[in-house]
Amino acid sequence: MSGAPQPRIILDEGAAPAQRLDFGWEKAVAAPPAEAARWSSAGLVAGGIAVLLLGLALLEAGNFVAAQFARAAWLGAVTLAVALAGFGLVFWGIAREARGYLGLASVDRARAAHARGDAAALRRELAAWQARLPPGRARAGALEDMPMEAACALVESKVLAPIAQDAAALGRHAAMQAFAVTAISPSPALDALVFGWRGIRLVRQVAALHGFRPGIAGTLALLRRVAMDAATVAATDVAVDAMVRGLLSSRVAEHVAGEAAAGAVAARRMILLARAADEACRVIPRAR
Repeated sequence: MSGAPQPRIILDEGAAPAQRLDFGWEKAVAAPPAEAARWSSAGLVAGGIAVLLLGLALLEAGNFVAAQFARAAWLGAVTLAVALAGFGLVFWGIAREARGYLGLASVDRARAAHARGDAAALRRELAAWQARLPPGRARAGALEDMPMEAACALVESKVLAPIAQDAAALGRHAAMQAFAVTAISPSPALDALVFGWRGIRLVRQVAALHGFRPGIAGTLALLRRVAMDAATVAATDVAVDAMVRGLLSSRVAEHVAGEAAAGAVAARRMILLARAADEACRVIPRAR
């Protein structure tokens, strides 16, 4: 026994933390860094066409107004008033579209400030977002000189949680409508048309809860944000529908259960779409 090796004692004397044992797993599965936003070729073409159309229309309208003034002063004044009213409405609509789209961009700015821990920038974005909320919506109040974690917790409990509940209620209401329409609709094409219209309306309703008024460009941006979730849900629903139909042998039972399954699938899609839209409009990420 005396010749047996003595136990070896290793003292941890270093102050540095021990090496991690996850082998950099988060680095292996992390998404690549996003490229800087830039205009696509389609965006450049569309912007050029819009500038040409509006610019040439303004020049043509100016020449026409000048020609009308040459004929008679009152005729030129009436023509000028009509031109100003028409172009005023056009530019007002463009300004509303830009305001709706830039409002959605504030979500990305707030999330970026939260991710990098910039408390001052996050408080500014949260204050601007609260100012856009609909009248009667609960607000977190002043967030100045408040730590970032406390400000996020206050906004989550007083503002975002009630909005999420209202979004879920909108999703359930849309789900009942989708179930009813799918059950009585005679054509799958009509089902898809009604579902698409109701889904777009649901996305806009959820965005309005968050204080956004998206126009066409803003709605397309929101739909792009929830496109991946919608595609995943659709793939799952196709598999579920095929399984239900395959388990039924009777043609009558297959038809009845198939219509019920289709309505249930449409209702489930609406509920998940409302949840995805609420997630896309949140100024701070949901706590995991």
